[in-house]
Amino acid sequence: MAGPGAAAAALLPAVLLAVLAPWAGRGAAAAPTAPNGTLEAELERRWESLVARSLARLPVAAQPKEAAVQSGAGDYLLGIKRLRRLYCNVGIGFHLQVLPDGRIGGVHADTSDSLLELSPVERGVVTIFGVASRFFVAMSSKGKLYGSPFFTDECKFKEILLPNNYNAYECYRYPGMFIALSKSGKTKKGNRVSPTMKVTHFLPRL
Repeated sequence: MAGPGAAAAALLPAVLLAVLAPWAGRGAAAAPTAPNGTLEAELERRWESLVARSLARLPVAAQPKEAAVQSGAGDYLLGIKRLRRLYCNVGIGFHLQVLPDGRIGGVHADTSDSLLELSPVERGVVTIFGVASRFFVAMSSKGKLYGSPFFTDECKFKEILLPNNYNAYECYRYPGMFIALSKSGKTKKGNRVSPTMKVTHFLPRL
């Protein structure tokens, strides 16, 4: 005796036929069934075409993860936010932190002020946001890091993957300036460092 699964499988062609009948009627003259195909095969082809068109109309963030991966869209295009700590291996090793008063610095131990949210604003460009302090990391025209309560162009940084698998963060508004920490955990002016210097190398980690 056939089970519920077999009964459902037997009903599937009928259900598909009912759903796609209007499509099949309109498209019969323009796209006849393949000579060697069956009605079920034709309905399956039309169903796959309809699903593909529907997926294409969805916003990228609303598409299934599998579709995004197949299209080659990375985290930046999907708008995925990452909670990370940015570790700089200088001195005793420091995490970038954003303090409640907006000051930027380094701290050796993991703290609530060192938990950052990295959010893509375009391909390869991110904002760095202090989760606890609610300040954006920003850089002035003189290369000084500060906490901004509002999002501006000075809050955007190019995330550059280095050969050693660390990242460098270049100010988008003022190219050639980089986020950097000294061996004592203090910030260094962005216009006095370069991505060849260890003080600009940060490892995003949980």
